[in-house]
Amino acid sequence: MSEIRPEALSERLQTDADDLLVVDVRHEENYDDWHIPGSVNVDVYDELTEDPDGARDAFADLPDHTEIVTVCAAGVVAETATDVFLEMGRDAKTLADGMNGWSRVHRHAPVPVDLDGTLVQVARPGKGCLSHVLVSDGEAAVFDPSHYLGEYEAILTDHDADLVGVFDTHAHADHVSGAADLADRHGVPYYLHPEDAIAIDATPIQDEQTVTVGQVGVEVVHTPGHSEGSVSFDLDGQALLTGDTLFHDSVGRVELGVEAGIEESDVEENAATLYESLRRLLDRSSDALVLPAHDPGSPEPPVTATLTEVRERNADLDRDREAFVRDLATDIPDHPPNFERVKRTNVGRESVPAEDLAELELGPNNCAAE
Repeated sequence: MSEIRPEALSERLQTDADDLLVVDVRHEENYDDWHIPGSVNVDVYDELTEDPDGARDAFADLPDHTEIVTVCAAGVVAETATDVFLEMGRDAKTLADGMNGWSRVHRHAPVPVDLDGTLVQVARPGKGCLSHVLVSDGEAAVFDPSHYLGEYEAILTDHDADLVGVFDTHAHADHVSGAADLADRHGVPYYLHPEDAIAIDATPIQDEQTVTVGQVGVEVVHTPGHSEGSVSFDLDGQALLTGDTLFHDSVGRVELGVEAGIEESDVEENAATLYESLRRLLDRSSDALVLPAHDPGSPEPPVTATLTEVRERNADLDRDREAFVRDLATDIPDHPPNFERVKRTNVGRESVPAEDLAELELGPNNCAAE
């Protein structure tokens, strides 16, 4: 079997994408929901499962590239596509584990910020997730980690830093947090606001509290609305880790906790709360870098924008209170896959076997309001 690992494909797309053609053979609606940026969709899934030769004509119309990588959900049907390409005399490989494998890919890069230390952004392009590692004076803290802990362990090793705390900006709805497990592995506190730590053992944090990591102060700013326990972290006035409260081009949606059955508030109340939380963030230093927990595309780290830049490009911040509440409460986009179970897992109300985590969170990130 001729295949390419997801990490190797990620590297190739960053270095020599012009010589590579990624062909996604899933149904068009699945491709539209979630796909590898730059890939092309050839909807021949049914042909490949019933009569593979029927896919030849569609493949013949593709441009000539040095190498083709075929993609499906788990890599099985894509293997058949690769066989067809090879029979046609094309150089082709299958993406191992398909989109499941792509979801595991992580990339990282330093954030250009003036701190007494180093801030590393970890991007997960298959999920649009962003997490951060702060290193200062031999100490480190991790913010919003995925459950693929090896990515963060490697960064700690590279910087020869001791982990002193793990933070979540909120109980996520699109992916399973690895924060509690990472903290437990190192015997350090897992910091989560008590409104989101419903049934999970966490060290509570509160508004205006400061936790010191090396020489850097991490100030807690309670910014509820997306969830009741959502917080942002202000790193010495230089960076704002805004979780799902404030994105560069949108804001957090307000109905996920209600629909998951873990919040007693309603969506209008949450929208009004989020409006006030955003006002608090907008009062912060205009030069501070806004570093959210998600980016809707396939993020290439570092993904940054100053608060001034976010003000200029984010239309949600221009709405008056009445329009903001009305729009967020009524214009509901598609939900993240399995968000109810993911959310319940992250607040401690459901336990999911480790081998099922990847499938549970598989799919696009949809935590922005639009």
